[in-house]
Amino acid sequence: MASTEEFDRIIDRRAVPGEKWSRFEGRDVIPMWVADMDFAAPDAIIDAIRARLDHGVLGYTDAWPSLEVAIVEAMHRDYAWPIEPQWLVWLPGMVSAFNLACRAIGDDGDGVFSATPIYPPFLGAPANNRRRLQQAALRQGDDQRWSWDWQATEAAMDDRTRLFMLCNPHNPVGRVFDHRELEQIGEICTRRDLVICSDEIHCGLVLDDTRRHLPIATLDESIAARTITLMAPSKTWNIPSLYCAFAIIPDQGLRRRFRHAMRGIVPHANLLGLVATEAAYRYGEDWRRRLLRYLRANRALVDEQLANIPGIRVTLPEATYLAWLDCRVFARRRGVADLSAHFEAHGVGLSDGRAFGAPGFMRLNFGCPRPVLAEGLARVRDALG
Repeated sequence: MASTEEFDRIIDRRAVPGEKWSRFEGRDVIPMWVADMDFAAPDAIIDAIRARLDHGVLGYTDAWPSLEVAIVEAMHRDYAWPIEPQWLVWLPGMVSAFNLACRAIGDDGDGVFSATPIYPPFLGAPANNRRRLQQAALRQGDDQRWSWDWQATEAAMDDRTRLFMLCNPHNPVGRVFDHRELEQIGEICTRRDLVICSDEIHCGLVLDDTRRHLPIATLDESIAARTITLMAPSKTWNIPSLYCAFAIIPDQGLRRRFRHAMRGIVPHANLLGLVATEAAYRYGEDWRRRLLRYLRANRALVDEQLANIPGIRVTLPEATYLAWLDCRVFARRRGVADLSAHFEAHGVGLSDGRAFGAPGFMRLNFGCPRPVLAEGLARVRDALG
């Protein structure tokens, strides 16, 4: 078994500008909030970028054939999904894609459904594009596992709902939705004639050996024809600042509407991001497997340190490197009105659940070297003591 020692290396991110660590500049706070990892990108990606820089010309470019083939081959290898190069639409990022989907589908005042808690840009994209946000809450079982409330989901919709915004694997609750759940979503969207925009950016980070990511567009051709699938290498290979993502849109008419919504407002994907994307999907698999082993061990440490603390419930993810902490009982008992400030006062920066539509929850990023994680968890325990 290949070593995972490379992930123990602590890299000083305070030495360069960056959103994650600069947020707490000058304070003794370990940042465990925004979803990027504290690991160096794979050598294969760094080498590909260096080789492209050696060429010397950094002019405008579009995706090239070998890059498109890398994506086609990866979808077939990983999901047995035969896609065509012309289905690909290249983008600078996922958040712009959410907004494009809202802009492309329906008219002013039409409804866009999302299930909460959810990655915050899901909640803002409808209003950005003069659409109505429609939402229903996922349900948390006694086993801490989150599931769909189908009755509430349909009750949140009306005859002007046009778009179903799906996040799978889910951020922040970490679910990998199974075939039965995806089929139910497909049935609802078919019956109501909804377009599905499926954010699958964490698809390469499934931690449970018993689970497998299934793109909803692979259910059948009719579901594929109403689906915009969004993917990117940014989370799996930790290259978010290279700004490169892609949509897979099999239906020509839907693809045309999406591209039309891009005109005049969406720039090309970053050149070096395109280079990195090809390297990631062609040569990054061994690194990804080592990363998953390391993240599984980090997840186990989170469980060991936080599972039995009174007043909180911890959701350990089936995928992603994000744990979801239910601190509502703790906050009520201790009279804590601002959980973010409370944790920061104890030296750890977490993501506030309020932004995800779930006040009283906090999201913890365990994608970091284990010594940093151990210290961060010790500070979380102190904050909850």
